[in-house]
Amino acid sequence: MKRALTALGMSLGIVMGTSAAAHDVKSPSPTGPVMTLDEIGKAFGWDFENTEIKTEKVADGLYVLFGVGGNIAASVGEDGTLIVDDQFPQLMPKIKAALKEIGSDKVDFVINTHWHFDHADGNMALGKDGTWIVSQSNSREKMRSDHIINLGFVAYEQKAYPAHAISDITYDTTMQFHINGEKIDLLHVGPAHTTGDTAIIFRGKNAVHLGDVFNNSGYPFIDADNGGDIEGMIAFCQAVHDTINDDTKVIPGHGPVTTRAKLARYIEVLTTIQNRVQAMIDDGKDLDAIVAAKPTADFDKEFYGAEVTTTAFVGRVYASLTNN
Repeated sequence: MKRALTALGMSLGIVMGTSAAAHDVKSPSPTGPVMTLDEIGKAFGWDFENTEIKTEKVADGLYVLFGVGGNIAASVGEDGTLIVDDQFPQLMPKIKAALKEIGSDKVDFVINTHWHFDHADGNMALGKDGTWIVSQSNSREKMRSDHIINLGFVAYEQKAYPAHAISDITYDTTMQFHINGEKIDLLHVGPAHTTGDTAIIFRGKNAVHLGDVFNNSGYPFIDADNGGDIEGMIAFCQAVHDTINDDTKVIPGHGPVTTRAKLARYIEVLTTIQNRVQAMIDDGKDLDAIVAAKPTADFDKEFYGAEVTTTAFVGRVYASLTNN
């Protein structure tokens, strides 16, 4: 079971949404036991103390840092340091040490791809240091209150962030940075993984960070209880796909750096699964019947699917489609 949970943690990104008393959408699937961060970490095999931060060069001045939680992109140059996502405060000394090795003395800006804790809890450390925190406006609103992130079989209550860890700068649809010799576009398309996702496109380096809208380690997690949407996820990925080119390096929320072709395949698979689940909903089938029909079966090897991961993914697709 622990191996299956660890696989689910990798494939879902361990990310979540609203407290049971404050759901703004109705979930057709149950919420599992609510875990603490320590319990979630134990279940998914996280080890902050012994985790090594690994660094991969994407282009001159642009790197990806891998640790526990969402992938961190780092633009380092004469104008300063801009990072995308920041994992956990427990890892911040190691993250800063890794950044120092690539020429960074201080994190000037952090852009949160979304508000989930494994991508944004590091705000609690960086905000105290004076780093400017940037996000889409819906993510800032989510940071300001408590939310239950419902994975179906387990859940996590993400508490409101303190004032110093909440976004200082927000945008609605698009925003631009001009830093370290390039233009960096921030793009929000609409509800997808969450209601506040951002794609960060490094135009000069020809790279993009998609956060958990694109997961390259398994099936994605759709935070349907907080407005996440499978159709929106597909549309978001398509919009990014259409604004980049075949040579663009694609940084996912989780998993290795990859290509535009892999993003296109991801869109194709999600579209197929969405259509299959929607057809069964239209035929009057309930969630148990849809799970039993195994609508992901022909993709499970490619997406590292196991019973627990596919059940959770199909459940979140169903929740998204029936909440609309």
